[in-house]
Amino acid sequence: MFRKLQQIAIRFEEIERNLTTPDILSSPQLMRDLMKERKNLEPVALAYATYCRLEKELSDALSILGEAGLDISLRELATSECENIRRQMQDMEQELRRLLIPRDENDDKNVVVEIRAGAGGEEAALFAYDLFRMYSMYATANGWKIEPMSSNPTELGGFREVSFLVVGEGAYARMKYESGVHRVQRVPKTESQGRIQTSTVTVAVLPEAEEVEVTINPSDIEIETLKSSGAGGQHINKTESAVRIYHKPSGIVVFCQEERSQFKNRDKAMRMLRAKLYEAEQQKQNDVVTSTRKSQVGTGDRSEKIRTYNYPQSRITDHRIGLTVFRLESFMNGDINEILDALITADTTEKMKAREDEN
Repeated sequence: MFRKLQQIAIRFEEIERNLTTPDILSSPQLMRDLMKERKNLEPVALAYATYCRLEKELSDALSILGEAGLDISLRELATSECENIRRQMQDMEQELRRLLIPRDENDDKNVVVEIRAGAGGEEAALFAYDLFRMYSMYATANGWKIEPMSSNPTELGGFREVSFLVVGEGAYARMKYESGVHRVQRVPKTESQGRIQTSTVTVAVLPEAEEVEVTINPSDIEIETLKSSGAGGQHINKTESAVRIYHKPSGIVVFCQEERSQFKNRDKAMRMLRAKLYEAEQQKQNDVVTSTRKSQVGTGDRSEKIRTYNYPQSRITDHRIGLTVFRLESFMNGDINEILDALITADTTEKMKAREDEN
């Protein structure tokens, strides 16, 4: 581990020097690449520098203890200092092990989120809207931007399905834990007898792929333009601004109608298609690597029930880690960090254990 840390520290210093050279300063692409690498290495390099400083302080304290004729009070002070430094070094070593876990290459990407009503009819569609609202508020709180892509609204204000793009640094790192089946238990607005109904909504979170990561052959796609549907005043159903793209090799179909401009809808539809193709390729690679232990927390299968929202008890339970919190109102208003932080901690712990088992 420490040999790898030394290599990271050397590379970090090398990048620091290179960032001030004329060749790098004159090349925006090289500058971006180095800045990105620097950002990834910086937490490890700084933590390792702290560990080295503690190691030096321990060596100095032990040297004092080794001096002949040392005063008793000074010896006690030096002994206490050694114990304190050793505790700090143990904590820092644990932190370094955590930082050395291979980082998900998609963590800094924007995400495409798809929410679909499942079992429960109109009530499921209403809860799909509630989740869309929750994620929108969470994104705003993080300084991210929401860009609607497509939606299929119901008369009561729900969504049979809705897709949107979350634009912001680190969006995938946190949103990826939302993939799966979300179950709601509450009295529906459509229920006159006051009986609790259980409904489900499926959420898919896909990292947005860049053009260089996914190559789409123009001959492999069919693009169709059509009139938008839904609320929108006179513009709706009068101009063919909506875009549907069919990718023939994979059978994937994407649709976007949220923009008034056909060009903008086409751009968003292509971004959605790239995300879906990228996810499919990643899944293929994951299926091949069967010898590698995978985290059981992670992003989860989208068919897996991951969370239950119980309105009568104001309770949210995440089934992957067995965590229950009793503050449903604030949670549905976008304050979801408590559960996301717990999921990230559990995921990191499992990855650390898997890494230790491999070693």
